[in-house]
Amino acid sequence: MAKKKDTGPQFEGMVLTEWQRFSNAIFGGIFRKNAREDKALMKVLAQADIRVMPEVYKSTNLMSTIVATLFCVGLLALVFLPGAGGIALYENQQTAESVDPCIIWAFENKDAVDYEVDWGDSASGIQYGGCPFYQTKVMPTFVKALFVIMFAVLLPLGAFKYFSNTAEREKKARGERLEKFLPYAASYTAAMAAANATPTRIFKSLAANEDIYGEIAYDSAMIYRDISLLGMDLITAIKHAVDRAASPWATEFFQGMVGTLSSGGNLKLYFLNRAEHYMRENRIRLTEFLETLGLMAESYVVVAVAMPLFLIVMLVIMFWVSGAGSQISEGMVYGIVMGVLPMIHIAYSGLVWLMSEEQKM
Repeated sequence: MAKKKDTGPQFEGMVLTEWQRFSNAIFGGIFRKNAREDKALMKVLAQADIRVMPEVYKSTNLMSTIVATLFCVGLLALVFLPGAGGIALYENQQTAESVDPCIIWAFENKDAVDYEVDWGDSASGIQYGGCPFYQTKVMPTFVKALFVIMFAVLLPLGAFKYFSNTAEREKKARGERLEKFLPYAASYTAAMAAANATPTRIFKSLAANEDIYGEIAYDSAMIYRDISLLGMDLITAIKHAVDRAASPWATEFFQGMVGTLSSGGNLKLYFLNRAEHYMRENRIRLTEFLETLGLMAESYVVVAVAMPLFLIVMLVIMFWVSGAGSQISEGMVYGIVMGVLPMIHIAYSGLVWLMSEEQKM
């Protein structure tokens, strides 16, 4: 049986989603020329590992913003729809102050009550069987203005900012992932260099272990691609990796390689020094994380364990001895014990989970 030839790391092609294709078909021609001349945008897309053309990225952001704006306008229409909107339904309700006067009027003026009228139908002009005291609720003007500002201005503007900053967010997230794996990748490159492996071989091996070294494997794969497929020399390929690096650590790592190779330095010694440096930085980062967890544990003991015990005792005593100046109902005690206290534990659990997810490899 013939042995399968090793073709090196496999590179995933650029495949557009249906939404990206639809957006690009409508707006791609508008953005194509200017977007491809935007070098800063193309660099951010490369650093964020967003594998689409810049006009596709801009078209998708614009289309997503338009859809979000239309959704907000639809919600605003549901709020202000005459007769059936949220405000109309609210203003069609009888005020609490006019209920008792209308009941008394209906009891005292049985002959004047018009039973043919749908009681509470403000559109009929004769409300509550003809009650002269009938009043409906009125939505304050500032609340209506708040709805307009929120759905017509703030939410569309927020959607535009959110979609426009997609590349920057992805770049930041990718940079954080790079910094998590870079210390271990640097140790791996140092071990490979100590075994007299060539830089090309090191990048090829590192690229083939993406499940272990994460994002740094992608940058290594791009270097190997530039060398083996595009025919670039090693220094030029690493310079391109410097431009694609999403983290200052990765930029420093690849830039140091360029300097070492250009000056004829010892690459094995460089990898060893970088591995030691990044491991030291990683230990500092993990130490800070553990100290933060320790602080969270201490505050948890005080806020979620000790304080509720004192609070329950105080609530029970205040419930027993409450007078005119301090009224605590039984429902309030149950609400605090069964509502507020569990929320404290849930909040701490969520904070610890989020902090742990940031350090997850």
